[in-house]
Amino acid sequence: MAGVLDSVNQRTQLVGQNRLELLLFRLAGKQLYGINVFKVKEVLQCPPLNEIPKRHPVVRGVAHIRGGTISIMDMNLATGHGPLKNLENCFVIITEYNRSTQGFLVSKVERIVNMNWEHIHPPPKGSGHENYLTAVTEVEGQLVEIIDVEKILAEVSPISEEITAGVIEDGIAERVVQKHVLIVDDSTIARKQIQRVIESMGLQTTLCKDGREALEFLQSLIEAGKTVTQELLLVISDIEMPEMDGYTFTAEVRGNPALKDLHIILHTSLSGVFNQAMVKKVGADDFLAKFHPDDLARRVNERVKSMCGESMLDEE
Repeated sequence: MAGVLDSVNQRTQLVGQNRLELLLFRLAGKQLYGINVFKVKEVLQCPPLNEIPKRHPVVRGVAHIRGGTISIMDMNLATGHGPLKNLENCFVIITEYNRSTQGFLVSKVERIVNMNWEHIHPPPKGSGHENYLTAVTEVEGQLVEIIDVEKILAEVSPISEEITAGVIEDGIAERVVQKHVLIVDDSTIARKQIQRVIESMGLQTTLCKDGREALEFLQSLIEAGKTVTQELLLVISDIEMPEMDGYTFTAEVRGNPALKDLHIILHTSLSGVFNQAMVKKVGADDFLAKFHPDDLARRVNERVKSMCGESMLDEE
């Protein structure tokens, strides 16, 4: 176990070329699950848990870890199964999502595997809209299910999607009435969160579930004889996605003369300086730690004002 913990600490700084590292774990049965190592802060034996009144059923209790108090969620319960037993033999995966820290209770932690995003695929068709998978892959002949942690967090502790009064500037939608915002994210919940914010600003949206699908959509616009920057106001893309991650997607866009001027905001539940460095390296225009409605709205405001200013200069 110590070796796995050391690896987590050492490898969370990895920024790959369309690569990721998965921490593999199990819940109550034999099924193997995975979580992106980037999101993992620490893995530890389950500490004593203190119950809290009126807690969400998925929350098994709170633990005092590194001087702070963290809610511990039973991932087996969260995905619609029964509670994990023998907590003293279980492990807690401490993660950081959307600027908050939480713990997920699992029965066993296996190891870390290094993979290419091209080998991570969307959930099979027919698995339904209510499943808790964001992707699947295969490791040594065994199916690995990658859980949509953001869906769990949205159900246990919903994030407000309301934009503070006064943040949306008057007339924003009217200035770019025919342009869409392209939203690219493998998490159904994350896509919907961003979509609702953008549409509450009066703007239209187009949704893609990963970088490859988004690139194919952009290519279809080009093949239809359309000028992409006249069709799209901007692209808001997640970084960690199956098939093609946000860094690779951005680099591909910048390498295409017909797309190179497309405004791209990379957003992520991750944090850290390495993201800012990669944003500059691949040529993205901005970086947003997701999800905060006001921050997102301000970025869209700024983009609209920038475009309108460019249009006025062109007319002159």
